[in-house]
Amino acid sequence: MTQQVHIIGGGLAGSEAAWQLAKRGVKVRLSEMRGGGEMTAAHQTDGLAELVCSNSFRSDDDEKNAVGLLHHEMRRLDSIIMSAGEIARVPAGSAMAVDRDVFSAEVQKRLEAHPNITIVREKVEQLPPEGMTIVATGPLTAASLAQSIVSATGEDRLAFFDAIAPIVYRDSIDMSKAWIQSRWNKTTAASNEDGDYINCPMDKEQYEAFVQGLLDAEKGEFKEWEADTPYFDGCMPIEVMAERGVETLRYGPMKGVGLDNPHDRTEEHPQGRWPYAVVQLRQDNKLGTLWNMVGFQTKMKYGAQVELFRTIPGLENAEFARLGGMHRNTFINSPELLDRQLRLKSAPHIRFAGQVTGCEGYVESSAVGLMAGMMAASELAGEAWSPPPATTAMGALLSHITGDADASHFQPMNVNFGLFPPLHDVKKKQRKEAYTSRAKADFGVWLESLTVPA
Repeated sequence: MTQQVHIIGGGLAGSEAAWQLAKRGVKVRLSEMRGGGEMTAAHQTDGLAELVCSNSFRSDDDEKNAVGLLHHEMRRLDSIIMSAGEIARVPAGSAMAVDRDVFSAEVQKRLEAHPNITIVREKVEQLPPEGMTIVATGPLTAASLAQSIVSATGEDRLAFFDAIAPIVYRDSIDMSKAWIQSRWNKTTAASNEDGDYINCPMDKEQYEAFVQGLLDAEKGEFKEWEADTPYFDGCMPIEVMAERGVETLRYGPMKGVGLDNPHDRTEEHPQGRWPYAVVQLRQDNKLGTLWNMVGFQTKMKYGAQVELFRTIPGLENAEFARLGGMHRNTFINSPELLDRQLRLKSAPHIRFAGQVTGCEGYVESSAVGLMAGMMAASELAGEAWSPPPATTAMGALLSHITGDADASHFQPMNVNFGLFPPLHDVKKKQRKEAYTSRAKADFGVWLESLTVPA
């Protein structure tokens, strides 16, 4: 193969697509505007595959969880995101979380070292008029390129707000009030103590005062053109959740069930009582010096965040390595605009990959980038592309964004078993295991059928 593929965007999807193409002998030009004098509203560095929100790739359980199954399938395809994630991994219970700096550095090191990849720090203003291209600019697509996409598709942009959670320095947490434990004591082998989460408990009075504080806090202002932009439920700002009712948080990110507070032991509860509500923090780097406030994405102004979050027991003297924030997240109406190979119907030399396609989540974005790379490699080799079966995690995700979803109401979606073809005559308790068992078998058959090796 001598033709070069141009990938626009060096995030998770673009990095994965570049890797998949390069290892199949395809020359890649990877354009990334960060490091070339441009930056986005959410990124902090110019590193490839930088994680701008959580440091978690979510569940790594490939027996009962759809995203864990997606991890499994990507590993079988030599995903650079999954293998770099293993090197950067930090304790997170049954989830896969990474040290974001180690992770980004590992991905960038491998891509820079590959002889088939040329990384260019440049801003691409327009969709290229010719040449095989993969657009993987993610939710923070530059305005000029976004406008070029709108012009090419004839569709209005769709968008929602994505909010990021604060990060706290570990040594500023008062462990005489907080404690370390995973819910129901589920821990990983990498755990150094009794669990993977720091828990800050609240009684009823503290919780209700906190919820009221969320409602009263000064929020970031909308710009005129952002006023009707919806939020994605998977990354809902905590104050927006609080607006849905006083108990919403206590049944969401602040639920206390399965957590035994050792500072509240009684004869009846010798292990400690479950708190009325709890704020959990998850380790954010390998050193264990930074901890992420789980589920605390927010659009509150910085001063309001510091004031309110320091009312949380254990965080009275908290020092923040990063406060929460909010950014606009742009995606296209993929079921309407893309064919089954992620190609723009009106300009089939252009593929889209990653979050800009309307998939949601780090792993999902990477998986779509992986498939885009494989598709492009197959096309260059003159081979027909055979997609993963819809019974697999990758196949279900691809089906959703390229046709199964209702184009008139298309919204971003995480991978979940609701996207899979239904199972019949399987009891509810065994259904998740049945989904993953079927998926693994079908994925194995698909791998063996590939004409362009994985």
